[in-house]
Amino acid sequence: MTYPSGKYEIVVIGLGAVGSATLYQLSKSGKKILGIDRFEPPHTLGSSHGETRITRLAVGEGEDYVALAKRSHEIWRELELESGAKIMTTTSGILMDSGVQAWGKHGGEGFWDSTVSFAKNQRISHTSLDAKTLKSRFPAFQLESSGKVYLEDEAGFLRPELAIATQLDLARKNGAEIRVNAAVEELRKEGDSILIRMKDGEILADRVLLSAGGWVKDFLGKEEKPNFKICRQILHWLEVDSGFTDWTKYPVWMWGFGPKAEDFIYGFPSLDGKTVKLATESFVEVPHPDFLDRTVTKEEQEQFWEEKIAGRVCGLRRNFVKSAVCFYTVTADARFVIRRLDEMEHVLMVSACSGHGFKHSAALGERLAMDLLRDA
Repeated sequence: MTYPSGKYEIVVIGLGAVGSATLYQLSKSGKKILGIDRFEPPHTLGSSHGETRITRLAVGEGEDYVALAKRSHEIWRELELESGAKIMTTTSGILMDSGVQAWGKHGGEGFWDSTVSFAKNQRISHTSLDAKTLKSRFPAFQLESSGKVYLEDEAGFLRPELAIATQLDLARKNGAEIRVNAAVEELRKEGDSILIRMKDGEILADRVLLSAGGWVKDFLGKEEKPNFKICRQILHWLEVDSGFTDWTKYPVWMWGFGPKAEDFIYGFPSLDGKTVKLATESFVEVPHPDFLDRTVTKEEQEQFWEEKIAGRVCGLRRNFVKSAVCFYTVTADARFVIRRLDEMEHVLMVSACSGHGFKHSAALGERLAMDLLRDA
């Protein structure tokens, strides 16, 4: 493979959810653009794999994120028209609250109530249900009688690997260059430019977007590294009990059942009629993505069933067809971090997305591209 060399107007480092979206948007500018990734995206080593990601409009993490979610839905549809790929599927989505105690998620307190409030304020089509009505429509969910349910019509799921691949393919067609399996080892100022050093060479850029996910820690000072936590997440695919309910007709769903951040499960409709993907969230810190344990033990599967599924979700067999590992990069307030890198005003950093970024990534990439082009 012959790799690009020389100087670029804008370089994007990291081509996951946000990086691929930004590269695609930048590629429409006609400028000399390069994207770099330490692996070959889409891949299974970051935060943007595992078949599906939930998308919803009334995001309880913060009302200011609603505009990003709405615009992302528009961009996904535009990408589908341009490429023919089926990136977004609208299924509707439900957010369940056991009603035992108010709970927070991704930095948002009173997550269920906030979601409903944002939906009303932003005129997002939705309905509130009680536990009895929920069970009549979706009998798999054994929500307590004290529970409450928010149902959003425009929610659904995204196919993350396909979204990334589509945006990278379109970026190439628009003239952007892409370099894969190339880890960036150093960024430094060189006059009015940024020097990007890799194992097999160096390039110069007028402007840089650093969208390296958890590997952003490699470019931060010692005092700032602890502000970005790497949290291992496990995804499970459980066998469907075909005689109980039709999981192919279900919405995407989330369920908060206790006060702790880990008192939470979410899932998807069955895509193959045989399995359902489900997961919880974990906020146990790993020092760096390179140290992530990517194996899933039988004990972890059994713990997931006993603590999250048993007594709550019916219509599934206790058979883990497969499990996979990804990770979140998390800040204390779960807000996205977008700022200039210290002492390098021409490097724009974006991280962390704190576990709720993929649904916003298309619009976030558009905004970042506009910022970079305005500065170029």
